[in-house]
Amino acid sequence: MSENGLFQIIPGSPALSVVVLVVAAVVLLYMARRYAHLLILTFARSVHGAMRLAARAVQKASKDLKHRNKEVLLSAGAEHVERQIEREFERIGSVVTRDLQPYPALHRSIADLITVVDEDYRKSTETPPAPPEWLDAVRAVSSIPSKDESLVGRMLGEIKNALDTHQKDSIKEYRKQSARRHLMLKRLMPSWRKVSQTLDRMEKTVTGVLDRAEFVDRKVKEYKDILAGTQKAQRMLASSSLTQFFISGIVLLIAIGGAIVNFNLIALPMSEMVGGSSYLGPFQMSQVAALVIILVETVMGVYLMEALRITQLFPIIGMMDDRKRMRFLWAAFTILVIMAGIESALAFMRDVIVADKQALIQSLAGAEGSVIPETMNWIPTVGQMVMGFILPFALAFVAIPFESFVHSSRTMLGVLAIGLMNFLGFLLRLVGNVTMGLAKVLLAAYDLVAFPLLWVERIAGGRVRRKKPPEVEEEHPSEVTK
Repeated sequence: MSENGLFQIIPGSPALSVVVLVVAAVVLLYMARRYAHLLILTFARSVHGAMRLAARAVQKASKDLKHRNKEVLLSAGAEHVERQIEREFERIGSVVTRDLQPYPALHRSIADLITVVDEDYRKSTETPPAPPEWLDAVRAVSSIPSKDESLVGRMLGEIKNALDTHQKDSIKEYRKQSARRHLMLKRLMPSWRKVSQTLDRMEKTVTGVLDRAEFVDRKVKEYKDILAGTQKAQRMLASSSLTQFFISGIVLLIAIGGAIVNFNLIALPMSEMVGGSSYLGPFQMSQVAALVIILVETVMGVYLMEALRITQLFPIIGMMDDRKRMRFLWAAFTILVIMAGIESALAFMRDVIVADKQALIQSLAGAEGSVIPETMNWIPTVGQMVMGFILPFALAFVAIPFESFVHSSRTMLGVLAIGLMNFLGFLLRLVGNVTMGLAKVLLAAYDLVAFPLLWVERIAGGRVRRKKPPEVEEEHPSEVTK
């Protein structure tokens, strides 16, 4: 028997054996067609149903997360607006206390100034007394021409001279009174200026209060929209949260760069304090100690911002009694100053260590080092010491962008989770639909293999239906249907 003897049903006829095997396979597939279809459809429907259920569960979870994200967004926005309104009311209260509280005394002062100004003004507007009525008669008599040297002529001349003298005296007295009135008016200028300045200051104060009141009105309207959960408020809060997320992220990256510079500034001299040969796992103990110092400075900065009530990462610090809070503030500030002084000293030590290493390398190499002026040698040392003292205080302000990043990241993570869930639901529905499509393709392929017998069955079934009498079809409709 040859190697293919096991597959040759008819010895000596490989082709005929193949035909017989194919026919047998088609017959077997035709006989198992119903159960094979049932198996394929059951598996496909099971997978499709499971994927649909999973997609519905993911969609429901996405809706719940979206609702929760909306609540978190509105809650954070309402809290932020509440803080803004509270601070504006505090500012308005301080302005009213500082500028408007002494208003009654100011009002009395202005009233007294106006009274003084009014009296001085009335005094300055007094007209000189009218001349006596006999002056007209004397003027008429004195204007009579006298050509002789008689007694009447001399008398008339004396009258005319007396009249001229009286007129000159009246003019002099009028000018004196006018000068006195002008002096009174001149004395009114400081009072007028004081009243004008006081009124201008009051106008600025009242205008500032009105502007703050308008700002509070806008914030109250925004607060009402947030509580109502309007679409406008949600879009505004989402846009603000996205902006705060990216801005605070950029600031945190800058702060991380400053922390890296600070780490490299104190890592080398820390090896002289904790030992350069000590290791904590794969890391040198000096590097771990430098990192701990930077983290402690950052924590002290966070505590300092919390005690100043600039941030609210730890509400219990802000709710402390003012006396305890101030003690906590000064304790954190003192520790921060001490750490900054330690870093400045370490920066100075680093410069000394680097100089000693450079001198040692040059002495071992047998080369003469270049002489650097003493003034130029102190420039990098002073720069490193200043950086070592300033960087801890710069890291103290990281709490502000960190708080903004934490609050905005809740919204951003919720949006990303919603997007991932929607994509996962789409994939699950896609897998279910693809499974049903593959099941249909398998059914069609299965029928394609067994199509000869199916074709014969269809032809035979058609002939039986044509030959069967109508009475039988009416008596046995179920069989015809089958």
